[in-house]
Amino acid sequence: MVAKFRERLPVSKQAAQTFNEGRYYLRKLSELEGRKEYQIEISKRFAALESLNDSEDINRAWKNIKENIKTSAKESLGLYELKKHKPLFDKECSRFLHQRKQVKMQRIQDPNQSMYII
Repeated sequence: MVAKFRERLPVSKQAAQTFNEGRYYLRKLSELEGRKEYQIEISKRFAALESLNDSEDINRAWKNIKENIKTSAKESLGLYELKKHKPLFDKECSRFLHQRKQVKMQRIQDPNQSMYII
C-alpha cells in the first residue's frame, strides 16, 4: 500500500501579519491641511520620478513608485502609534488562581470535609 503525505509547516498568525514599517496616521487625510500637505509631497516626488528614463526595468520603476509613496506618507502623515493595553492577567487574578489551587489541594487531601475556608 502506498500513501501520499503532504507536510504543512505551521506558521503563527502574528508572525505572518507583522510589518516592518509602522502604520501611517491616516486620519490626517480627512483634514484639509493634512490632505494638501500629502498631495504636495506626492506631486513633488512624482515630478522627480518623471525625469527618469523610460527604458528602466518595470520592477525597478514599481519599486521607485512604492518607495516614493511610502516616504511621502511617512513625512507628511507620520506614523500611528498603537496604544498599550493593560494586561488581562494581573496580580489579583494570580492571587485568586493560587487560592483556587489551595482549595483543590485541600479537597484532594481530605475529600470528606464539606466546608473549605480560604
